[in-house]
Amino acid sequence: MTAHPDQTKAGAGRIVISVDAMGGDHGAATVVAGIAHSAKKNPDIGFILHGRRDELERLVAKRRHLADCTEIRDAPDVVSMDDKPSHVMRHGKGTSMWSALESVRNGEATVCVSCGNTGALMMMSVLRLRRLPGIYRPAIAVMWPSRNPQGFNVLLDGGADIRADAKDLMQYALMGTSYARNGFGVARPRIGLLNVGTEEHKGRAELREAHDLIAANAQTSDFEFVGFVEGRDLPGDTCDVIVTDGFTGNVALKTGEGTATMIAERLRDAFAYSPLSRLASVLAYTSLQRLKKRIDPRRVNGGVFLGLNGTVVKSHGAADPTGVSAAVKLAFQLAQSGFSQKLAARVASAALPPQDASSDDDGGTS
Repeated sequence: MTAHPDQTKAGAGRIVISVDAMGGDHGAATVVAGIAHSAKKNPDIGFILHGRRDELERLVAKRRHLADCTEIRDAPDVVSMDDKPSHVMRHGKGTSMWSALESVRNGEATVCVSCGNTGALMMMSVLRLRRLPGIYRPAIAVMWPSRNPQGFNVLLDGGADIRADAKDLMQYALMGTSYARNGFGVARPRIGLLNVGTEEHKGRAELREAHDLIAANAQTSDFEFVGFVEGRDLPGDTCDVIVTDGFTGNVALKTGEGTATMIAERLRDAFAYSPLSRLASVLAYTSLQRLKKRIDPRRVNGGVFLGLNGTVVKSHGAADPTGVSAAVKLAFQLAQSGFSQKLAARVASAALPPQDASSDDDGGTS
């Protein structure tokens, strides 16, 4: 792809993020509002926006501060939430999603952000960016609110692939370690392997095999393996990274979202029950707002595709401007840390025999 003449506007001294502006449930207006919020808070970010040029130019023109840090790439077609990934793979070259990934593939941007169809984005990312050497299956890492000091745990796989054998789970542990360290500053992440119990004899054969593989790599890759953990540890402080297959991870994620929504609805009903309860809600307003901010899923919006030659952040399809801005912030943090290169180094190191694998502080190169 040939660089647009005004590429210097996005890239002059900035970390450039490639954004699929047409993906998501709320359209380009929401995406542009989200990146506008990010641009106001962080002048070190530049954007390449991919989508229908006429529409994007109108939206960007309403926010003058975007003019000096944003380039628009015309992509007339859109991947809808209902499109089958296989269809998109055959007919998606004119879409904003394809164009956004091409900017990362060509080195024009460091990270791609999209609110679009998850299955299509994963398949297209693997096709255009390819897997890192030695990676068996890419994974989606998502954030789960927790009692840990950082406020959340990392869960992977969140649904990239429903299957995972022992070697896949071991690599998920390595990728989760690098993600927690470089994205969120956890110096020595604690890794847990999700199971039906914490005893070493419990679980399927591949889980017991993965337990031994992860434990064998813990010292070399500088993480602490806490062993098996259970579903109740997802929001707990037992570990920082929870490893599981994509089927289990996605079920857990959707269950958590549904439970949080139900609790919020029940809480509103309880405070609206009587005049006295409504008065109590007024008195508790400050505490309720603090709680809402702490567990607001928009503020931890963004699942990261791990194991690719490039970083892709998948924002929630229903994200509002606050959620889009949170995904952009995560993308910036990963780009700033040189995450892709460090992840490649960690995986390459773990692929060596134990006696030949050197200690890795995530600061080397592959």
